[in-house]
Amino acid sequence: MASKNKPAQFDNRLYYGDNLDVLRNKIHDETVDLCYIDPPFNSKRNYFQIYNNIGGEADRAQAQAFMDTWEWGDEAEEGLRYITNIANLNNDKLTPQTVALIQGLINVLGKGDLMAYLVHMTQRIVEIHRVLKPTGSFYLHCDPTASHYLKLVLDSVFCGGGRNGDFRNEIIWHYRRWTGKAKKFQELHDVIFFYSKTNDVTFNALYTEYTEKSLHRKQHHHTRIKGADVYVTTIDERGVRENDVWQIPGLNSQAKERLGYPTQKPEILLERIIKASSNEGDVLLDAYCGCGTTVAVAQKLNRRWIGIDITYQSISLILKRLKDANRGEQWTAIDQSLLIDGVPKDKDSAIALANRRDDRTRKEFEKWAVLTYTDDQARINEKKGADGGVDGISYFMLDKVQEEFKHGKVVYQVKSGGAQRGTIDNLRGVMESQSAEIGILLTMDAPTKPMLETARQAGKFKHPLLGTEYDRIQIVTVEELLNGARIALPHPAEMVKAAEAIGNNSAQQLLI
Repeated sequence: MASKNKPAQFDNRLYYGDNLDVLRNKIHDETVDLCYIDPPFNSKRNYFQIYNNIGGEADRAQAQAFMDTWEWGDEAEEGLRYITNIANLNNDKLTPQTVALIQGLINVLGKGDLMAYLVHMTQRIVEIHRVLKPTGSFYLHCDPTASHYLKLVLDSVFCGGGRNGDFRNEIIWHYRRWTGKAKKFQELHDVIFFYSKTNDVTFNALYTEYTEKSLHRKQHHHTRIKGADVYVTTIDERGVRENDVWQIPGLNSQAKERLGYPTQKPEILLERIIKASSNEGDVLLDAYCGCGTTVAVAQKLNRRWIGIDITYQSISLILKRLKDANRGEQWTAIDQSLLIDGVPKDKDSAIALANRRDDRTRKEFEKWAVLTYTDDQARINEKKGADGGVDGISYFMLDKVQEEFKHGKVVYQVKSGGAQRGTIDNLRGVMESQSAEIGILLTMDAPTKPMLETARQAGKFKHPLLGTEYDRIQIVTVEELLNGARIALPHPAEMVKAAEAIGNNSAQQLLI
C-alpha cells in the first residue's frame, strides 16, 4: 500500500468510491485536460429484451457493482429527480436539451434497465463536462447497443444551451475475435465518441506509415491532372494522417499485458487517445478505471492522472500494476506523489465500509481486508452465496524442484462482527476441504480466549524450505491490519498472477 508520508501536493490521485460522488465533491471545475471512460453496459441479453425491459431474476441478480448492468430502482429515481429539478437547469448545471431528452426518453423507453443506464451516464457526463478545461477533450467508449442513445446525451450536454462544445469524431475500433453463429453480421467493433469542450481544443495529429503500395504510387506517380490543373503530390515524412477507423487487435489470451480482467483494453488504444489529446504534464481522468490501463499508459507517457473505481479489487489491481511496471526508486517516486482516497484509514472507516448498504453483494469489506493484508497478492473468491467460508486464497512458495515451484495454500475468512469459537472450527474445516496449509481469520473484533485456544490447538506448520514455523490458524484484527500487519509468508512475484477479473469465473486463472 502507498506510503503515509505524503507531500501536500499530489501528482496523481486514486479514488475508491462512487465516481459521481467523487466527481461532484473532490474534483474542481476546469482542472482536467482529457477524460476517457469505458463504462460497462449489459449487452448479454438481446436488443429486443433490453429495449422492451424484458429480463428475469437472473438478469436482475447481476445488478451488483459493475457486472455490466443497472436496474431501475431508488438510485435511478434519485438521478431522474436531479436531472428534472428546475433549480439545476436555472443554475446552468444542466442544459434545457438534456432535461428534455431524458424526459422524452422516459416516455419512449419506460423505467427499465436501459433508462437507468442512461440516467446513470447522464449525471456523470454532466460532471465530466464541468471538470474539463476549455481546451479539454472527452472520449466515451461504448458498444453499439447503447451508442446511439449516448450520442444524444453527449450532444445535449456538450452542445446544448449555447455551449461551445463540439462533436469531433465517432471512432470505430475494429478488432478480430472468434464469434458465435447468429443470423447477423459478426460484431467486431466498438464505438468511441470524441467531444471537445470548446473549439480551442488540444489536438496533436497522429500519423501512420504509408503502405508499401501507397508509398510506391507517390514516388512514381506523383502527379494527377484535373481539367487544366496539374496537382503534384508530396511525401510527408510523418506518413499519412490517422483516420477514424482504428485497426487495433484486442488482447489475446497470451498477451503480456493481459491481467485477466474481462473488459481490459490494449494499451496501444489508450496511447493513441492520450497522445492525440494531451501533452506531457497534462491531467487525465478515468472515472471507471477498472484494471487501470488508462492510469498505466498515462504514467508511462508522463501525464498526471486521476482514477476512480467503486470496487477495491480494481484499486488493488491498479496499485499492483503500477508497482510491477515501476520498480525500486521509480515506484517510490510514484508512491510519494500518489493520493489514495476512500480506503479505510481507521477502524471507524473500516466499520463504515463493512456496513455499506450494498456491501452484501459487493463484498467490498472482505476484498479490502484480504487484499490489504496480502499486499494485493491474493485472489478473491467471487462465488456469491456459495463461497464455502472462503473469502480469499493466496499461495506461497514451498520448494523448487527441477525448475518448478511447489506451492502451499492459504485460505482467508473475513468477519465484520460476530466471530466466535465456532468461527475457528469452521475455518479449520475449510482448511481441510481446501487442502490448505494455513488459515487466516481477519476480524473486526478482538478474538476471545476460546477462539485463541481453538486456534492454538490447530498446531504449527513448518516450512520445508525455510524451516520457519507458522501457526496453522492465525487471527488478525482490523486494528492490527490498519497498523501495518501483513502476511509473513514467501510470496515471490513469479508465483503470483495479477488479480482476477471481477465476477468472470471463466477469465479467472489459478495463481502460478
